[in-house]
Amino acid sequence: MRILWPLVNAFQVALAAVWMAWWVTVAVIASAIRGSQGPGLALARRVWAPGTLRIAGARLQVEGRERLDPARAYFLAANHQSWIDIPALYAALPVPVLFIAKRELARIPFLGGFIDKMGMVFVDRTDRRETVRTVGHALARLREGWSILSFPEGTRTTDGRVQPFKTATFAAALEAGVPVVPVALKAPSACCRGTVSASAPVPSASASESPSPRPA
Repeated sequence: MRILWPLVNAFQVALAAVWMAWWVTVAVIASAIRGSQGPGLALARRVWAPGTLRIAGARLQVEGRERLDPARAYFLAANHQSWIDIPALYAALPVPVLFIAKRELARIPFLGGFIDKMGMVFVDRTDRRETVRTVGHALARLREGWSILSFPEGTRTTDGRVQPFKTATFAAALEAGVPVVPVALKAPSACCRGTVSASAPVPSASASESPSPRPA
């Protein structure tokens, strides 16, 4: 059976890539028609992400979902273990989220376009000036009523341990006055049961203005 695993994995990767390309395209078109990111993010949460988890054979257990109010904005901070973290988070969280994504992802066909069209935030942590602009973009999204999700370690862990945080993007949460939500991912890998656990929101310093209602 082990001999077949490379073939099975290759088939899963190919199928997941086709699945992503199709639904990313549909999501971008749906959002363009409505003139809002809402439809595209809804498709990502309700169709693309669950389908990707099924293709990978991953099962998801979610804890703490009831702690989040879908009507308000949050700054969510999660650990990062594998490529499947993003569909796991999309499927698990009850709020539409915009990710803070590495600049390199902009070059990936379909995915880079989706990230850009959904108004997500690119970051280049090797460029200090770019990091400052990233904080400004994240702050604008939070004030528009969107939730932002960051992987503050900056990259995937190689040994399962949480790496030191890069804290610059937390400034957006403090300035916007939105609660910070720690999210723990535990082994949401292919063919395994993973856990997504959202802790109670931690209030941040109050801002001079509250986030606007999120666009539909």
